[in-house]
Amino acid sequence: MDYHWYPGHMTKAVRQMKEDIKLIDLVIELLDARIPLSSRNPDIDDLGKNKARLVLLNKSDLADETDNNKWIQYFKDKGIIALKINSKNKQGIKEINNAVQIACKEKIERDKKRGIINRPVRAMVVGIPNVGKSTFINAYAGRAAAKTGNKPGVTKGKQWIKLNKNLELLDTPGILWPKFDDQTIGMHLAFIGSMNDNVLDVTELAYQLVKLLATTYPKAVVERYKIEGHEDPLQVMYQVAEARGCKLKGNQPDLEKTSKIIMDDFRAGKLGRITLDKL
Repeated sequence: MDYHWYPGHMTKAVRQMKEDIKLIDLVIELLDARIPLSSRNPDIDDLGKNKARLVLLNKSDLADETDNNKWIQYFKDKGIIALKINSKNKQGIKEINNAVQIACKEKIERDKKRGIINRPVRAMVVGIPNVGKSTFINAYAGRAAAKTGNKPGVTKGKQWIKLNKNLELLDTPGILWPKFDDQTIGMHLAFIGSMNDNVLDVTELAYQLVKLLATTYPKAVVERYKIEGHEDPLQVMYQVAEARGCKLKGNQPDLEKTSKIIMDDFRAGKLGRITLDKL
């Protein structure tokens, strides 16, 4: 399967972000903790050049904790402040204020020297679709300040949100990039739901996920569905269909329904804490 999804509104969003970046002091980049490398939009590095940076590994509760810590260290080694957060239960949110002050230390000191006091830090929140930017902003603001949804493309336009006297956030639409040099990246993005599922073959997607988990987390599928397992991913899917009663007429396994169950369970963390991007 060729993984590709770059609808027209993303081109428009990138153009707008290039305009808005002139007003920005800090770029807050949300990554999915399960795929910290695959969920990094290479265009953001170019966009955020010469700006203070803060990386947030969102949905860290769904990712392998050992890998979470490795990725935090990875960014630290690159001189980028990174934090683990879970926007849904507000875990790690309190640490962000301090991280913003550290990331913007030079800007704040520069303002003081110029006699500019108490000008709020303006931060742009960026990330791929469905990474949880709006949920993060609402958790950080402590109120429903941004629209949320569990599918890509909920935030279509920009939104300025005043958090407090020290910080203003610009929420932006989730954007991918026009072409994936490595199709594994596209596959990982499809796994976590950052592409429109309607343009994907869900059975092929589930097959690839089962195949990958067989080598990285061999117990995940077996324990979730209480099956024997098999070296052939298709046979595993047949066993899941049997275990979940997914049948077509003639007692044939319903692979499409089975595939949707597997993908939904993975995305909800029901297969366990899994990190797909490994260091």
